Amino acid sequence: MSLPVARSTPLLRRYAAWSLDAAAIGLVVVVLMHRRLWTGLDTCARAIDALAQAMAALMQHTLDLAASPAALLQAWMADPALQVAITALTLAITSLTLPTMAVFAVVAGAWFTAFEGSRWQATPGKRLLGLQVVDDDGLPPGYVRAGLRTAAGLLSWVSLNIGHLLAARGPRYQALHDRIAGTHVVQIDDAPVPMPARLWLVLQPPAFFLLLALLMHRIDRSLAAALDATLGF
Repeated sequence: MSLPVARSTPLLRRYAAWSLDAAAIGLVVVVLMHRRLWTGLDTCARAIDALAQAMAALMQHTLDLAASPAALLQAWMADPALQVAITALTLAITSLTLPTMAVFAVVAGAWFTAFEGSRWQATPGKRLLGLQVVDDDGLPPGYVRAGLRTAAGLLSWVSLNIGHLLAARGPRYQALHDRIAGTHVVQIDDAPVPMPARLWLVLQPPAFFLLLALLMHRIDRSLAAALDATLGF
């Protein structure tokens, strides 16, 4: 059997494959943690409401004092109720995100190691986009090398993605974790990126900004309700 010939693998194609895998892993995490996630989201929502109420009460108090802007800022920074509300929201977000990230990392580690170390030499996302992982000799990496590649991927993330950007350089277009594990990603066919994958890429930015807008709307609505209650509207 002929080995795949290494071709320039565009970063966008590799990102598309990774994001498809990340979405699948995210669904697994939601299934595994759905009770904790819903509870955590509810706790965050209540913490946002409590922070909005503390802000509204403090705004009413400072307006009644008719103090200078500097005095108002000092009052905001020193207000114990506001500090308690901020701390509660911080703890709620931390309690939601840290366990979720930990479970995601464990599932992702098993996912990438199992699929890239298998005879497929690729995760489902990579297979859909015609990519494979090989070692420096163009051979299957095996589970040990695939596991090392997955573990080394942490360095590519903590380097603020500089490790991933190394994949833009030839001749083998290796990211940092590829260089550490002695692997590289090859494109095994010349087929263009499938249209569903292109749509997936195009929809990601608007989906992100939509979620951000929904979050800001939720915060704005909570603050408006707290102000109305404080001012007696």
